[in-house]
Amino acid sequence: MIKFHCKKKYCLPLIYIVISIFFLFYSNIISASDKLPGFKNNTGYTGYKNKSNIAPKTRAVVAMDVSTGKILYAKNPDLKCFPASTTKLMTAIVSIENADLNRIVIVSKNASNVSPHRAGFKTGDKVTVEKLLYAALIGSANDAAVALAEGISGSVPEFVELMNKKAAEIGANNTRFINPNGLPGTGQYITASDLSKIMQYALRYPILKEIIGTRFAEISTLGGTPIFLKNTNKLLWSDEEIIGGKTGYTRRAGHCFVGAAERENDKIIVALLGSPSRKDLWKQSETLIEKGFEVKENGEEPLVYCTQTKSFLEKSSFGNSVKLKNNKKYSGKRSISRKSKKHKREQMLAKNNYINKNIANAKYNSVKIINSSASTKDEIKI
Repeated sequence: MIKFHCKKKYCLPLIYIVISIFFLFYSNIISASDKLPGFKNNTGYTGYKNKSNIAPKTRAVVAMDVSTGKILYAKNPDLKCFPASTTKLMTAIVSIENADLNRIVIVSKNASNVSPHRAGFKTGDKVTVEKLLYAALIGSANDAAVALAEGISGSVPEFVELMNKKAAEIGANNTRFINPNGLPGTGQYITASDLSKIMQYALRYPILKEIIGTRFAEISTLGGTPIFLKNTNKLLWSDEEIIGGKTGYTRRAGHCFVGAAERENDKIIVALLGSPSRKDLWKQSETLIEKGFEVKENGEEPLVYCTQTKSFLEKSSFGNSVKLKNNKKYSGKRSISRKSKKHKREQMLAKNNYINKNIANAKYNSVKIINSSASTKDEIKI
């Protein structure tokens, strides 16, 4: 047997050197395999690569050129995921195409009792379609989405049929809706590519573009009940290039976002599905926006990655569907209650900020208010 003798003070440095050489050699092999011409993975799509550094924790992302519909950057663009509240973007499209903005909707008991988030409409409240759109898109109000569906089509199932028909017309062929708000249920799905197409279509309507770009708003019922709304899109406060967007979240869907940004004369859309946290969602959205503009401005070839081919629809969420506390299972209803209280606190905070005229709305320098006695929208400068 051969024995190796090494002084202790030389052993550790020698080990570090050997390990470093190994990882350097291995990484070069991996990067070279990604650059092989005609690279394919098991999707059969030429041009796919198998790793993404832009959004490593998010299930699917897309950056799209608004003017051409061309994909600039993508990760799992055709992977079926849950849409969560990004569904409300399609709800808004169908609403404005099938009803006048001044049309009055009577809020039903079914709509007022829907799960949070809610704007706080009561059974019997009379609200215009326009105000319900503000509540659904700015505050992500589930009660507003159901009220729109029932007020326009007479029932939620009939409205959902219009949603799916419109999705097919737009070219979102890997999308299926089962309700107007995106709450959990069997049989609904969307892809990042389809979500981008839906946003691209929504931007055709100035009213939708205006609503999704509004930070704060006050609406009221015809009875005079005021409702204060704060946009769930945090990028409106941190990125001046953002036109607007729509967020979404359920335990199984993860955190989702679709938005549009403008730089000089260029516009791009970004869609992210299944991010593990809001912090990751905003960080990766900003990175994706920057990457999209970089590819477009430099005339680079689109980058498409495939890291997952199996749908997430049959899987549980990020481990949050059933939790253990003191060795007992519980469904998570308490967390829903906490989120509802948090939503109410945000409403009160928005109300106080409005009353004190301290709302930091640098982008528009205004709070948009819709009067209960008029169908037109006034803009009050602060």
